[in-house]
Amino acid sequence: MKILLVDGTVFGRKTGAVLQQVEKYIQEYNKELQLELLYFSDLKHQILDGSPLNEDMQMMIKKFEDADGYVIASPIFQASIPGVLKNAFDMISPKAMRYKPVAMVANGGTYQHHLVIENQLKPILDYFRCLVTPNYVYTHSDHFDEKNNIIDTDVHDRLRELARVFVQYCEMSKGLCKEPVDTP
Repeated sequence: MKILLVDGTVFGRKTGAVLQQVEKYIQEYNKELQLELLYFSDLKHQILDGSPLNEDMQMMIKKFEDADGYVIASPIFQASIPGVLKNAFDMISPKAMRYKPVAMVANGGTYQHHLVIENQLKPILDYFRCLVTPNYVYTHSDHFDEKNNIIDTDVHDRLRELARVFVQYCEMSKGLCKEPVDTP
């Protein structure tokens, strides 16, 4: 199974640090999963405005379409997910992520922003009909040292648990037909 780990921001390093830790924990549970990190900061983004998509956006869409599961990582800015992440979802076909497992991680500057994951990101993934794990992990700047290493043991435990559940969702999804009945 191909798993796409998405760092859904062009700013900062904490989101990527969380994603890299999740990658390690997933590998501990299943070394056979093919994990690929996609950093939005490496892409030339373009706003979905009807003009032809550049090569980076075409490649990003293809990676989403080809993946069998996802870990979506998002910082919380201004009590919302970043525009580049929402814009990326706008470019993806509603059927591309259907019935594929997804885990969510996020970080933000206040402890209250964890609700953004529940109120904004999860409904988008539900729209895509993803198999969203029931647990997500939200981190705060207090959970990191000056080099963006996660120093909070509870966060490590929750990331490990997220990875365990995500790997189980991947296994359960193998037998699920991904072809929708409403395909023309």
